[in-house]
Amino acid sequence: MSLDVQITGSAMQMAIVQLRPGQTVYSEAGKFLFSSADVTMETKLTAPAAAGQPDGGSQAPAAGGLGGMLRGAMDVSKRVLAGESFAFCHFTSTGGDGLLALAGVLPGEMRVLELDGATTWFAEKDAFVAAEAGVRFDIAFSGLRQGLAGGEGFVLEKFTGRGSLIIAGAGNFIDINPADYGGRLKVDTGCVVAWDHRISYGIERVGALNRAGMMNAMFGGEGMTLATLSGNGSVILQSMTIDGLAKALRKNMGAGDRKTGAGMGGLFSGSTE
Repeated sequence: MSLDVQITGSAMQMAIVQLRPGQTVYSEAGKFLFSSADVTMETKLTAPAAAGQPDGGSQAPAAGGLGGMLRGAMDVSKRVLAGESFAFCHFTSTGGDGLLALAGVLPGEMRVLELDGATTWFAEKDAFVAAEAGVRFDIAFSGLRQGLAGGEGFVLEKFTGRGSLIIAGAGNFIDINPADYGGRLKVDTGCVVAWDHRISYGIERVGALNRAGMMNAMFGGEGMTLATLSGNGSVILQSMTIDGLAKALRKNMGAGDRKTGAGMGGLFSGSTE
């Protein structure tokens, strides 16, 4: 059963979810905005998509409990290692249709992806907002080479199963298929939001180890690496990078105080004769 979701807003979007009776949505901590009174929230260490696996609650089955607890502990450990939320917030409507509002943490767009049980989606860290119970959340590591290269895509979010998945990004989204542009795209690592399993993700160095390559790396604003996306599938990119936003904020931090100080200096710098 797909979620009834309305994406609203422009510069800072939010997802308004109509929860049907008994329907459960889980989200990352910190993504909740508001809900109606008949929506209950419970914090758990695991997502409900981990069917048959104990989640640490009193309803966990006794048989095979140790194996389930170990799997749950491994899932939590992977999320902590990846810098993700330690636990999930579970939302369920206990009465009639409930209202639930969720959002990302940066100015930008949101998107609802429908998983059909056959398609796997990968996303950059922090893209996940929420999903219904049939969607399984996992952490994937894109390989030692990407990690050594310092690519932002070393730690990925992986989604499988069936149901609605809500993701968020910074700035505006663009949907693109590498197959329409020669089969391969080179992208700033911070601009990648999500892609399906038909796409191969990698990291490459910016230029050769020569003068031109070093100039690109040092002064081109992209660092030493770029992401590569190859294949015939769906890719979602974003127009704003978290790193770019952070640099802009640092650059302009205290700008108002500096302007005020300059104005006051000019005011009192004239002659008082």
